Amino acid sequence: MAIRSYVGALLLLLSLTSTINAQVFHIGKYGAKGDGRSDTSQALLRAWKEACASTTAAKVLIPAGTYALSETVLEGPCKAPVEFQLQGTLRAPADPFRFKTISWVTFEHIDGLTVSGGGTFDGQGRIAWAQNDCNLNKNCRTLPINLRFNFVSNALIHDVTTLDSKQFHVNVLGCKNVTFQHFTVTAPGDSLNTDGIHIGRSVGINIIDSNIRTGDDCVSIGDGSQQIFVTRVNCGPGHGISVGSLGKYKNEEPVVGIFVKNCTIIGGTNGVRIKTWPASPVGVASDMHFEDIHMVDVANPVLIDQGYCPWNQCQAQIPSLVKVSKVSFKRIWGTSASQVAVKIACSKRVPCDNVEIADIDLAYHGPEGPALSECLNVRPLITGRQFPPACAKVAS
Repeated sequence: MAIRSYVGALLLLLSLTSTINAQVFHIGKYGAKGDGRSDTSQALLRAWKEACASTTAAKVLIPAGTYALSETVLEGPCKAPVEFQLQGTLRAPADPFRFKTISWVTFEHIDGLTVSGGGTFDGQGRIAWAQNDCNLNKNCRTLPINLRFNFVSNALIHDVTTLDSKQFHVNVLGCKNVTFQHFTVTAPGDSLNTDGIHIGRSVGINIIDSNIRTGDDCVSIGDGSQQIFVTRVNCGPGHGISVGSLGKYKNEEPVVGIFVKNCTIIGGTNGVRIKTWPASPVGVASDMHFEDIHMVDVANPVLIDQGYCPWNQCQAQIPSLVKVSKVSFKRIWGTSASQVAVKIACSKRVPCDNVEIADIDLAYHGPEGPALSECLNVRPLITGRQFPPACAKVAS
C-alpha cells in the first residue's frame, strides 16, 4: 500500500517529462474566443485533431478566459501522448435540452492522456437540477455528465475543477491505470444525482489528494471495478464514498479490490458504504477495505445496506443475491449525525462473509441517547476499541 501512495506523484513526473517539449496547439490559432459567448467547439476539435495526429508529444492549450462549449468528443487513438491543458473556463450550455447526448466533454480511446492547467469545466447545472424528477419518475430524462473518460489508459487528471454538473461530474468507463490528483468537484449539497467520480468496469483507478463537495456520492464505484484506490480525499457535503449500488441490472461484473484510506467526510448523509439492490441477480463484491477515516457530523458513518431501495422503486421483500465478502472497517472515528453509527445489514439469502470491524470510535450527541451499532446476517470479526459496542442490536 505504501508503494501505491507514490503512483500519482510518479505519473505527474512522467506527465511533465513527456510534455515539457511538447508541440503546443493553442486554440486561439483555430479561432476560439474567450469571450464567454462564441462557441469554441469547432476550434477545439480542429486543435485536438492536429494534436492527436502528432507523432511527438502534443499539448492542446486553452488559455485564461471563458469559452462557451457545446457537447464535444475528443477521440483517439493518438500517435503520441497528449496533454489537454485548461487554464481558463469551459462553460456548458445551461439548457439541458440543447444536448443531443448525455455527455458534455468526452475523452475516449486514448492511451497517454494528461488533463491539467488549473482551469474549470463549468456545467451550469442549476436549470437542470430544477427539472430533475428522478425521485418521482423511474423513467426520468437522463441529464448530461460533465466529463466522460471512455476506454482511456495511462492517464493523469490533475489540478482541474468540475463545477455544477447537470448530472454526474465524472464518469470513468472501461479505463485502465488512471489517476485523479488534486482534483476538485464542486456543487451544492442539494444538487440531485451529481456524483463526484463514478467508476465502472475499470482497473487501476486512483483518486488521491482531492476535494469533492457535491449533492450525491463523492465517489461511487460500480460493477466491474477492480483495484480502486481512494486516498486522502476530503468529501462533503455529499453522500459519502460508496461501493454500488450493485445488483440493479443483469450481467453485472464482479467488484474486487477497493481500498479507501486516510479520508475525511464532513456533513455527509452517508460515510463509507456498500449498497446492493434487493431482488438482484447473482453478483460478487469482495476485498473492500475502509481504513483511517475521519467522520465529522456524518449520518450513517459505516454502512452495508443490502436492501438499498431509493424512492421505493424496488421489490424490497426479495433479498439481494450480491455476495459481499472480505470487508474491513478499521480505525474510523469522529462524530455521527445519526444514532445508528454502524449498520451492517446483509442479505438473508447470501449473508456477508469475512467482515472485520476494528477500532471504531464514533460519538452521537442527539436526544435519543448514545450511538448504536446494528448488524444483520453477518458474524463479523470484532477487534480493538468499539464505541458504540459492535453489533449490540439486530438491524431492522
